[in-house]
Amino acid sequence: MSEENQQQANASAQNSAPDDTKWQRDAIEKLATSALSEQKTSRRWSIFFKGLMFTYLFILLFFALGWFGDSTKSLGAHTALIEISGVIEAGGEVNADSFMTSLHDAYDDKNTKGVILRINSPGGSPVQAGIINDEIRRQKKLHPTIPVYAVVEDICASGGYYIAVATDKIYVDKASIVGSIGVLMDGYGFTEVMKKVGVERRLLTAGENKAMLDPFSPVNPKHQALAQNMLNEIHEQFKAVVRQGRGSRLIETPETFSGLFWSGEQSIKIGLADAIGSADYVAREVIKQKEIVDFTHQDDFASRIAKRIGASASASFGETLAKQLISAGEVKLH
Repeated sequence: MSEENQQQANASAQNSAPDDTKWQRDAIEKLATSALSEQKTSRRWSIFFKGLMFTYLFILLFFALGWFGDSTKSLGAHTALIEISGVIEAGGEVNADSFMTSLHDAYDDKNTKGVILRINSPGGSPVQAGIINDEIRRQKKLHPTIPVYAVVEDICASGGYYIAVATDKIYVDKASIVGSIGVLMDGYGFTEVMKKVGVERRLLTAGENKAMLDPFSPVNPKHQALAQNMLNEIHEQFKAVVRQGRGSRLIETPETFSGLFWSGEQSIKIGLADAIGSADYVAREVIKQKEIVDFTHQDDFASRIAKRIGASASASFGETLAKQLISAGEVKLH
């Protein structure tokens, strides 16, 4: 090859080298851009499906908690059901405010043909039970054609029975626990413990009876007599409510108002209850409307969360003990 041809070949190779490098660089850039684009697209789809799943779960939660629609609405005639389950106390599982909301909703529904109060309660506050009893009797006068029945499950004692006697009839299971018509005020006495550990009680009051039933002071006979008189008065109120509600069906004996309780089967024999029957039985055979619609008032989601947080926050032994001491002087239908 001549020198001239060699120079031309070298020049041609030099000119083609940059073109080859540029082609490789463009290919790599295209591949990188394509990979990034696919990653972005994949990320967008991932976010979309996660959002879709979250929305689906959130909607399920709304339905589960009854936030959508009204579960108490019925298309036709029905029996209204209200649950009274748990201790009766202000702000508790069973309280007058929530019960009255349920009762009003049940009676206001034009398709309600009868009301069942399904009771499973050991009792509680005489004030809350009294308010509920009064409201049941008031609604009975306002709606004389709509019967209201109590159906006892496991237990209907004290405050629970205080409520039940306001209804037209009381149905029980043969093994239910019924009765306990009495009043109590429980408490603690720490004076002997304080002596043993060498603790001195220093209490200042303005008002001679302000420290009444103080658990860290000796029993004062005057205060004890005052408390007993109050309990007797509330007991008489309880007895009057039972006599009013049961009327001639009640077979009184010295033990009727002693605080004793009986099985459901025995309670029928002594006039504390009327017959054996479940909620389904009463709806189907007595009210003649087998469809049951639950009108029990439920707390909203925020209230439930607040209660759970409150319960968790007060779960320590010290705070639980303090709460017990504070409530020691409360009057209870238990």
